Amino acid sequence: MIIIKLGGSLAETDALYDCLDSVEQKYQGRAVVIVPGGGAFAEQVRAAQKHWRFDDRTAHHMAILAMHQMALLFKGLKPDFSIAGSLLDIREQLSRQRVVIWSPAIVQLDNAGIQANWDITSDSLSAWLAGALSASELILVKSAAIDAKLSLAQLAGQDIIDSAFCDFTAQAAFKITVINARNF
Repeated sequence: MIIIKLGGSLAETDALYDCLDSVEQKYQGRAVVIVPGGGAFAEQVRAAQKHWRFDDRTAHHMAILAMHQMALLFKGLKPDFSIAGSLLDIREQLSRQRVVIWSPAIVQLDNAGIQANWDITSDSLSAWLAGALSASELILVKSAAIDAKLSLAQLAGQDIIDSAFCDFTAQAAFKITVINARNF
């Protein structure tokens, strides 16, 4: 199984559609779960939190809803893909040979003990999902330029991946690739 996290900023250009097409063509017949970033929807949460000064837990839950909105956008662009929220739903959809878009269930993330703060974004959530599903590979597709020589810690230091990602992948049994959308 492959987990492919598509950064929310890909929706600002045609890169999103190109990446979804690539998933459809390159991974046909394979077990694939797409994790959407929150994109502009998550940025609105950040702006609202700055203005209204509500707590990180509330902001985290709102950012998860931003991922839900992106999942719906992905599904709208690729109607043959399915949306699933829980691990059980993902496994069931994969058994039907469908590309699955993960729309995370807040309760499941809370029950898993995932902290609610801005250090944890869809990057870390995709790593958690890859571990929970025993995936063989996690691919993070970004709009930012990626220097293949940089370590995950260096990518986190440059804010290309979130700061908690290295903690989530410290014991990872899956291959990790961080790639620019043009190279995906």
